[in-house]
Amino acid sequence: MIGRWLESRTKREQRTGPLAAVQTPPSAGALSCRVLDPAGRPLPHAEFAVDDTMGRRLVGGGTDPFGSFVATVPAGEYWLLVSAEGYLPYRATVTVGEESLASLGDVTLQAAQPPEMPAPGDWEIDPTHSSIAFTARHIGLARVHGRFNSFAGVVRMADDVTQSAMHVVIDAGSIDTNVTMRDDHLRSADFLDVARFPTLEFYSDRFLYQGGNRWAVVGGLSLHGVTRTVTLDTEYLGLGNGLQGEVRAACRAATELHRDDFTISWQTMLARGIAVVGPSIRIALDVQIVPKG
Repeated sequence: MIGRWLESRTKREQRTGPLAAVQTPPSAGALSCRVLDPAGRPLPHAEFAVDDTMGRRLVGGGTDPFGSFVATVPAGEYWLLVSAEGYLPYRATVTVGEESLASLGDVTLQAAQPPEMPAPGDWEIDPTHSSIAFTARHIGLARVHGRFNSFAGVVRMADDVTQSAMHVVIDAGSIDTNVTMRDDHLRSADFLDVARFPTLEFYSDRFLYQGGNRWAVVGGLSLHGVTRTVTLDTEYLGLGNGLQGEVRAACRAATELHRDDFTISWQTMLARGIAVVGPSIRIALDVQIVPKG
């Protein structure tokens, strides 16, 4: 038995090829694949689940930034499920051998049927059911959450949605982090300089379909007297009806802004050399639009 253990250990130590860097016990192997979208781009954060033939979950998780995953499992037969929001799930039966790699290679997920889009015409943002929020790093370990309380916008939906356009205006002075002293500082010349630049504006005429219910809305953001190209990673949630029966469309969107790109570079350091304010701001939007009256 000792001889068999030594032989197995020697085989593992001398192992080369795709399984060389994967640590597996003698009775186990590895399962891997790379998940792609229909355009052949990796899908980071796609979900995978590996069940045995009795339906018991052995391992699950998300793909890495390159759309890949590797799971170590006992040798045997398994059911694999790969899924991602906006795509049809992928299922396969896989046999994993001892000290071997069962690779499915590239797995391409097909886009699910997208939800119905808003009708062509002008739609306006409903501010009572929408929010523009942001998150910033504070002293290197905490986050400050805030929002803009006053904004308006119009979306002109085209017959071909990719030809649509939108224009949003935000009242810079409506910034609100729930701390009056901090909000006054953010309105000052150190940050937004509201006296000189009373509004933020975003204009886009590039709606790029990403598959499923995902869109990229690309446009120009004017902030602090500077205009930069910004991409909103957008999840379209579909159509619905309000309490009065009115038709509504909803979406969520997010992006990250770097303060230096908009010449908002105020900074002070703590005694430990830690910046009080982080260099980037995470923006999150929840938006409902209604037909413009």
